[in-house]
Amino acid sequence: MAATSTTVSNTETLMKYMKLDQKGSVLAEYIWIDGSNGVRTKTKTLSKPVKDYKELPEWNFDGSSTGQASSENSDVYIRPCAIFPDPFRGGDNILVMTETWDPDGSPNKFNYRHECERLMEAHAKHEPWFGLEQEYTILDADGWPYGWPKGGYPAPQGPYYCGVGTGKVFCRDIVEAHYKACLYAGLQISGINAEVMPSQWEFQIGPCEGIALGDHLWVARYLLYRVAEEFGAKITIEPKPIKGDWNGTGLHTNVSTAEMRREKGMKAIEDACKKLGERHEEHILVYGEGNAERMTGEHETASIDKFSYGVADRGASIRIPRQCAQEGKGYLEDRRPASNACPYRITGIIMETIFGGMDGLDLSKAEK
Repeated sequence: MAATSTTVSNTETLMKYMKLDQKGSVLAEYIWIDGSNGVRTKTKTLSKPVKDYKELPEWNFDGSSTGQASSENSDVYIRPCAIFPDPFRGGDNILVMTETWDPDGSPNKFNYRHECERLMEAHAKHEPWFGLEQEYTILDADGWPYGWPKGGYPAPQGPYYCGVGTGKVFCRDIVEAHYKACLYAGLQISGINAEVMPSQWEFQIGPCEGIALGDHLWVARYLLYRVAEEFGAKITIEPKPIKGDWNGTGLHTNVSTAEMRREKGMKAIEDACKKLGERHEEHILVYGEGNAERMTGEHETASIDKFSYGVADRGASIRIPRQCAQEGKGYLEDRRPASNACPYRITGIIMETIFGGMDGLDLSKAEK
C-alpha cells in the first residue's frame, strides 16, 4: 500500500481543537533566525495576555541543532524584541520576534539585528524609510515549480507577470492566504503581485522606519512558510531557482531619508548612489548567497561586477524612479539584493554606507 502524504494539514479536524478554551493561558510563538538564514520557532505558554514585548521572558534553545553553537556549549538565548497578533491561533496569542544571544552576554554571530538596530538608532535623525520587495517561488512536494509540467517547462516568460487566469498564475490561494495573515498580524504589507516566471510571486513590506522593516519582513517570511505548510507546498527564496532563460528572484530595496524627501532631494539621492557605488563589493558580500547566478546583466538585473545607477533603468544596480526624477525628490531602489538576503544586513549596511559606521561595527563582513 502506498504511503499517504502527511504534508497537507487536516484543517477540519484541527479546527475542533483550535476552538477549545485556553483557560486564560496565552501561546507565544518565539521566532528566531538560525545559522543558515532560516526560520525556527518554539512555543511558550504564558499565564496572561501581554501588550509589550518587554513583558516577555528571555528563553533558550539548543544552538547545536540550528548551526549556532557547539554541542559542548549549546545554549543560545532568545530575547524578545517585537510582538504581533498570531493569525493561526487567534485570540490573545502572539508571534514574538527575537534576537539570539550567547551565554556570555554577547550577540550570537548570526544576530545581525543587534548591529542593525545600533546603526538605526545612531542615525535616527535622518528618518530612514525602507520598503522591500520579497520575491519567492512556490514549489510542489518534489521541489519543482508548482503548475509546471513534470520534468518539463511551461511556455516562455511573457504572460505571467501580474497575470490573471488559469495557465498564467499558479497557487493564488497560498498568496491570498499569506496576504490576509500578514494583515491580521499587523505587518506593514503594502501589496502583492505575480512575477515574471510562472509560480514566482512577490509581496512588498513597507514603508517602515528603521529596524521595524527587518522585523516585519522576517515575520512575513515565517507566515509564508507556515501558510505553505497547510497547502502542501514549499517556498524557496533562492535567487536563481531555475537555471536558463528564467528570471531570478530578488529583494529590491527602496530607501528614502528625510533629506531625500525634501524639496530638491534629488541631490541627496544622487549623493547616496555615489556612496553606494564606492562600496559596491562590500554590499555584494552581504546581499545574499548565490547572487552571481541572478545578477548576470540579463533578466532585469545589472552585472554583479559593475555598479551603475540611472532613472527608470531596471538594468542598473540602483534605479531612481521616473516620478522621483520629475518631482526632484523621493527615494532610490537598490536592485542588487538577492531574495535570500537578510533584511537587517541590507538596511544596516545601507545606513553605514550613506551616513557612516560606528566603532566596532563592520556590516560588510560576509560572516562575523
